Amino acid sequence: MEPEITNPSQPPAPLRQMIRLNRLLPPFWTITGILSLIVNVILIAVMIGLGSQLFTLKRILSDQLIEGLYQNFVRMDEAHIRTTIPVRDQKVRANFTLHIKTPTTVTLAEDTLLANAQVLRLNTGGLTIYNAPADIVLKAGTDLPIFLDLEVPVDQEIPVNLDVVVDIPLRETDLHEPFTGLQEVVLPYRELLKQTPNSWSEALCGTPPLPLCLWLFGE
Repeated sequence: MEPEITNPSQPPAPLRQMIRLNRLLPPFWTITGILSLIVNVILIAVMIGLGSQLFTLKRILSDQLIEGLYQNFVRMDEAHIRTTIPVRDQKVRANFTLHIKTPTTVTLAEDTLLANAQVLRLNTGGLTIYNAPADIVLKAGTDLPIFLDLEVPVDQEIPVNLDVVVDIPLRETDLHEPFTGLQEVVLPYRELLKQTPNSWSEALCGTPPLPLCLWLFGE
């Protein structure tokens, strides 16, 4: 059996594999680092692009949708129903008793005889008569103060033609509660969106931002 002949100038096989691996590692890490840097740059660009779109979407939701809904719910609660209702050719039946009790003055339309009237005092020349019965004629046109006390039955149809002006504040109706309920539903989202930033400068620099931060963002 012949002994195995080895070349003393060549390293063993495991050592050769390690040397080959060490030669491949630097290019591998370099390529990996470059790819990682490219991927990170792409991701940052995508995030910046999406971030600007998110801020635009936030402004649309906050200023147009949520704020618009909230303000319109407030206006609806403060609104009035104002109109004029024409009532034409209608009849209303009046059926009641009118009680009249008041002093008044009546005027005689003709001469009126008061037979066997009791005269408290009558002066005729030098003669004065007290508490004597007499027939008295009151001339037409004489005003008599009287106290009127009577009940007048009323039963008739009254024609109605008028314009009814209507002014109903909605907050004094049953609609007030649902309108305020809708405001309370939208209010938390309105306040939440107000607290979120409107741009990258506000997101990274805060409010109010520092002058250096504004300079970095070119604002």
